[in-house]
Amino acid sequence: MARREQRETGPLNEVRLRGRLSGEPEERVLPSGDTVVGFRVVVDRPAADRDKGRAAVDTLDCAAFRAGPRRAVLRCGPGDIIEVSGALHRRFYAAASGRASRYEVEAVAVSRVARAGTAPEAGRDTMAG
Repeated sequence: MARREQRETGPLNEVRLRGRLSGEPEERVLPSGDTVVGFRVVVDRPAADRDKGRAAVDTLDCAAFRAGPRRAVLRCGPGDIIEVSGALHRRFYAAASGRASRYEVEAVAVSRVARAGTAPEAGRDTMAG
């Protein structure tokens, strides 16, 4: 019982997104030698928000460091509907104006829900890392 209570009340950082892949995923090698694939997911906001003149979508930066999610997102193309599971992280980096930061979802699982232009009920390609 104590373990279950700890899971329900302890720290939690889980993100689950479903939306359109905004462009080609970009694979790059970091100075540490690690490989990362960066990509963006565009998620439609609820109709109630759009009716109030607010932004119609959210565009969220994501990064895949593990091999499985990297491979899965690299098999996807712009406009594909994908599902991403992971955690929200704040990254710090050196910018021209000094130290800067940004938030991104670190993907631990990526699945293609549908190819661009097809119905969401189409097949799923899944890969977790």
